[in-house]
Amino acid sequence: MHWDLFCRVIDNLGDAGVCWRLAADLAARGEAVRLVIDDPQPLARIAPGGRSGVEVLAWHDDLAPGADTDVAIEAFGCDPPPRYVEQMARRGRPPSWLNLEYLSAEPHAARSHGLPSPQWSGPGKGLVKWWFQPGFTPDTAGLLREPGLLDARREFERNGWLRSMGWPRGGDEEVHVLFCYAHPGIGAWLQAASARPTLLLVPQGPAQGAVRRVLGGSLRLNALRAVLLDWLPQWQFDRLLWSADLSIVRGEDSLVRALWAGAPFVWQLYPQHDGAHRTKLQAFLERWSADSTPVLPPGVAETFAWWNADAAPTVPPWVPLEPWRAAVGAWREQLVRQDDLTSRLIGFVAGKR
Repeated sequence: MHWDLFCRVIDNLGDAGVCWRLAADLAARGEAVRLVIDDPQPLARIAPGGRSGVEVLAWHDDLAPGADTDVAIEAFGCDPPPRYVEQMARRGRPPSWLNLEYLSAEPHAARSHGLPSPQWSGPGKGLVKWWFQPGFTPDTAGLLREPGLLDARREFERNGWLRSMGWPRGGDEEVHVLFCYAHPGIGAWLQAASARPTLLLVPQGPAQGAVRRVLGGSLRLNALRAVLLDWLPQWQFDRLLWSADLSIVRGEDSLVRALWAGAPFVWQLYPQHDGAHRTKLQAFLERWSADSTPVLPPGVAETFAWWNADAAPTVPPWVPLEPWRAAVGAWREQLVRQDDLTSRLIGFVAGKR
């Protein structure tokens, strides 16, 4: 099939990251994809060289469906150009039209997934838009997971990869990844982390400035040493998370990759003024607790809450990594039994045509 995927970049990496992974996964399965994006700059960083089967187009108001377009996906409610929608509505057999929503563990994810939204007015009058809701349960759209991803994870050898990247690990060092938004307590967290031999790998983003301010030019504090990284393409970012004993990740794409990595992680959500991100976090932790055996060890929920707080009270006590790893691995095993998002998407569209 031929797919048009529309993306508006909101926070530089997040929306573009999810859309690129979906486009690339569709192409790897033999689908033809046009990725229409209003800011292609992030792709030069996360997907240098592009991919066969994915055509990247600049967003413009005169864009029209291709003669062979079968599916139009708007990512996160971004709305295709009105002229594009109008031309879909004129076709005798219009493309399937879906809204790919943000990932959520909240109850509405299952309730809204797969629902039709008839268009009673506007340029798309007469069309039906379908809600496609990613989530963590079989009655949602699931999670992005390329075929063979977990096999590659099992075969990964972290010390060799770290050496190949120029970041060799000392024999007794834990590897931590810090990929976060700004947080008022980063200095206190670094102080706590420095009590153990730690190699801290810091990808591009707000965390790099905070680490420089706290650690100074030496990028060292007690038993901690930091390395500030250049931009990594997505496949290398995945391996960065595979190498970690603990990752602090931000946003939707990185959360899913941390889950597949199978190591302890903390998810820092995009902060919202009305506190909706904390409601979303609570639903995530409740879903994890309900689905995982063994259960989350004491202190994990408090650590998640600390990283998502507006202020920075005392850093929570350090959580032992082995029981934390066991809880992540148990939930991952539950999730991997479910069909991945791209498989569900292809099946969903096939059922509508």
